[in-house]
Amino acid sequence: MQLMQWVSKETKVNTSIVHKVIDLLDEGNTVPFIARYRKEITGGLDEVQIKSVQDKWTYAVNLSDRKQEVIRIIDEQGKLTEELEKEINEATQLQRVEDLYRPYKQKRRTKATIAKEKGLEPLAQQVWDQQLVDLTTEAEKFISEEHELQSMEDVLAGVNDIIAEWISDDPEYREYIREETFKRGSINSELKAAEKDEKSVYEMYYEFNEAIRSMVSHRILALNRGEKEEVLKVTVEPPAEKIHDYLVKKVIKRDANEQIVALLKEAINDSYKRLIQLSVEREIRSGLTEKAEQQAIEVFSKNLNNLLLQPPLKGKTILGVDPAFRTGCKLAIVDETGKVLDVGVMYPTAPKHDIAGAEKIAMGLIRKHQVELIAIGNGTASRETEQFISDVISNNKLEIPYIIVNEAGASVYSASKLAREEFPDLQVEERSAASIARRVQDPLAELVKIDPKSIGVGQYQHDVGQKALNESLTFVVETAVNQVGVNVNTASSSLLQYVSGLSKAVANNIVKQRNEEGKFTNRKQLKKIPRLGAKTYEQGIGFLRIIDGDHPLDRTPIHPESYKQTEQLLKLLDCELNDIGSEKLREKVKTVDKKELAKELEIGEPTLLDIIGALGRPERDPRDDFPQPLLKQNVLSLEDLKPGMEMQGTVRNVVDFGVFVDIGVKQDGLVHISKMSNSFVKHPMDIASVGDVVTVWVEQIDANKGRIALSMIKNEK
Repeated sequence: MQLMQWVSKETKVNTSIVHKVIDLLDEGNTVPFIARYRKEITGGLDEVQIKSVQDKWTYAVNLSDRKQEVIRIIDEQGKLTEELEKEINEATQLQRVEDLYRPYKQKRRTKATIAKEKGLEPLAQQVWDQQLVDLTTEAEKFISEEHELQSMEDVLAGVNDIIAEWISDDPEYREYIREETFKRGSINSELKAAEKDEKSVYEMYYEFNEAIRSMVSHRILALNRGEKEEVLKVTVEPPAEKIHDYLVKKVIKRDANEQIVALLKEAINDSYKRLIQLSVEREIRSGLTEKAEQQAIEVFSKNLNNLLLQPPLKGKTILGVDPAFRTGCKLAIVDETGKVLDVGVMYPTAPKHDIAGAEKIAMGLIRKHQVELIAIGNGTASRETEQFISDVISNNKLEIPYIIVNEAGASVYSASKLAREEFPDLQVEERSAASIARRVQDPLAELVKIDPKSIGVGQYQHDVGQKALNESLTFVVETAVNQVGVNVNTASSSLLQYVSGLSKAVANNIVKQRNEEGKFTNRKQLKKIPRLGAKTYEQGIGFLRIIDGDHPLDRTPIHPESYKQTEQLLKLLDCELNDIGSEKLREKVKTVDKKELAKELEIGEPTLLDIIGALGRPERDPRDDFPQPLLKQNVLSLEDLKPGMEMQGTVRNVVDFGVFVDIGVKQDGLVHISKMSNSFVKHPMDIASVGDVVTVWVEQIDANKGRIALSMIKNEK
């Protein structure tokens, strides 16, 4: 029960709810399923809260296992006391457990163990107890050729080694030194090899000093990378004098004689410099890195979530353009369902500059397929291609907008096995053009085909632990997919494998059966899919939709386990299944007492409210609540920008120090965190998210470096 209470404290979730969540997870339920269909049990926890409970529980169990292992090992040595066992059991951090275990840990052969083998431990204990009257006389007794103790200096050196290790192993001392180093120490860096930093990426760290406690995540990761690339030398400067004074006060008694005091001071200095300092500094830098990595992963995860949940532009025929210079701009037309209708290539950019020929090709495709939107990738030659498309729209008086699409990862996808299977007859660049168009139609369905790390909305994502990053990003994708829901008759295998409970194999089997036997007409048919057992069906079926099937409830997020109560509800409202989504049903619902209705139907009120919401808007897409993407009809260049100019732009990335905003020129502008609000901003994510359309003002333009400084604070001057 102590573990549950600790998790409750860490997650701020009631202990009884924590217990229920753990039970649900142990039964094989997925996080999305629990969040959506077990609200009565969890008190309405969302996916992030449930995942937090799961993660903390895993940590608590691992910590508990480690405690028992440490207690067992110390007990086998015959050194376990009630007090030590109590200290270990009360520890809430793994670091504390390891500190307590350190004195009993089997060590490699150290200077101290060699000194003990020579029989010097009793003398070291006498020095430590500080009861000796004459150290010289006592030490002379230990001079021995057999033990290679030829002189007084050899004996005292061995005593020093033993005492230094005792000081180093003391958990109280180490904890103090770690805390003081963190609170009062600093991180320093200096240039190590200028030739390895040709672009002066790490220039601000050539002569850098900052208090450890105030180091922010992105600077920690930047220093780590600079050190790894051997550009920088990074060191920790501890409050050595304060630490020394502390150890002297703790170790040396007031009435100790001068000989003992001198020997103990020497042992203290040796212990700190040889055994403690570097070890503690490694622990601190490791802790800083772990915290920085967690922050980087959190930033990446939130950005990815916002990117995946960008609203789709449904029902449009789109011309996708993958810009390029030498090889030409590849074109792909996709219809409102994402089906590729046509492909082509044009050469409006260098070196050919075939403007007339390119315009003829573009206009031919636009007229032939009645294109309603043009999507241009933001990669190489994007600026020049955008200028060309803008001119085509203007010259031909077209009422067609265009949109700049972040194509990060499109090249990775288009060269993948998945893309080859999806578009076997298209070239790599043509697949990329189709992917760019589809990203506008349904960002989620297209982006799940790409490794999240290739999408480009993080900070230092290649410098963090890849296992933790992958787990976090996978969770983000799963959460987004299940919040939106999936049309089982149009979804790719890539999308289906993120549905609650479904594996890659099951997703492939669903697509295979759909291709062989045609569209699914009801949810029950999915029970026959190979490897899709009863538990998998329970976990995933509520997130799988059949839009034009036999049963109207199959197109809603209502779980089949609640169909009986839903049909009872419709009867009580004097409605039929065909009334789902109608104004009549929405009006009827307004008149009923939800609490009484829940009792009558014998279901929880949260489930009832979800059912009512789904009946009123059966195909509601939560992405529709987000701001629509910014469409354009003209183009700007860097030279067109002037300080003070007011503009609208799309947030492309959020990092710890600000946000990058696409304002329609080749380079995204940076709004530094200090320019995001007149009030204090703890983190840029409190103000803006990926995909947001924001109003900004141009502050500075550096044409040489291609940098644009923006502000979200209007200058009243």
